[in-house]
Amino acid sequence: MGLEIERKFLVDPSLWSPQGEGTLFRQGYLSSAEACVVRVRLAGDEAFLTVKGATSGVTRLEFEYRIPREDAMVLLDMLCGPAIIEKTRYRRRFGEKLWEIDVFHGENDGLIVAEVELLAEDEVLELPEWVAQEVSDDPRYFNSNLMRCPFNSWA
Repeated sequence: MGLEIERKFLVDPSLWSPQGEGTLFRQGYLSSAEACVVRVRLAGDEAFLTVKGATSGVTRLEFEYRIPREDAMVLLDMLCGPAIIEKTRYRRRFGEKLWEIDVFHGENDGLIVAEVELLAEDEVLELPEWVAQEVSDDPRYFNSNLMRCPFNSWA
């Protein structure tokens, strides 16, 4: 069984800047119910279909499968609707952890979120200086919710 234990943080853009090349992500949702989301993602030249369960704390079930890039493009264009999340992902090591920093584009432009996967919910985590605020418990920052209610539409 696949478990994702992940914490999310806003990034202070005055303290963080991209290093190296990021990977462009384009993703949409075949289903975005509260109990289960089904995501299609293009990540550079790779493509994935991901099923995620409801979040409990910072843990949820996650199953991810590689799919043909051509299939992902059809699914995104024909079944995911016009609301597609676009972002560039950068990876940066800090301490013992690999952080994934997402710089959002389009209707979520201006939003930068860092995610880090943990081995346990109570794992002690050293935070980089560019981490501003934890948003793990704020569902507005889930990508499936950013698709429905983009960052730039928030009051």
